[in-house]
Amino acid sequence: MPYDWKRTSKAERELHLWPHNSLPPRGAAAVVLTVFLFASIPLLALLGSVLLWGLLPFVLIAVAGIWLALDLNYRQRRVLEVLTLSNDHAHLVRHNPKGPDQEWDCNRYWAHPKMHEQGGPVPHYVTLTGAGREVEIGAFLSEDERIALYDELTQAFR
Repeated sequence: MPYDWKRTSKAERELHLWPHNSLPPRGAAAVVLTVFLFASIPLLALLGSVLLWGLLPFVLIAVAGIWLALDLNYRQRRVLEVLTLSNDHAHLVRHNPKGPDQEWDCNRYWAHPKMHEQGGPVPHYVTLTGAGREVEIGAFLSEDERIALYDELTQAFR
């Protein structure tokens, strides 16, 4: 699961959430290298020919496009949400890849998780309500992970 509970002290716990990333950076490098090698195979027949120089830029553009797409995906997945629960306080911080951090504070007595099975941007959309605001949590998780997260948040806020 791409989230983890940590106990920071006797009275305080933290929940760290991050997006799932099925392709590690070494795997991405292997994909780019594999695409380059397979795209270069037809060019072997053209070694010593002027046509090689006409086709080589297209192979390099394709490889660069895959590299840039994977890099953009990694940069957009640098999201981290940290929910800190103490005896009387709930604090949520979302560290965005671009832009400022977003924060939410609430008295724990008034805070509670809410699940929107339909009508949200994703099925089983989980939010935290309190202090006159409703904030999303874990929207980047899969549907099963959001259901499990809601159950854990319900128990944590009791």
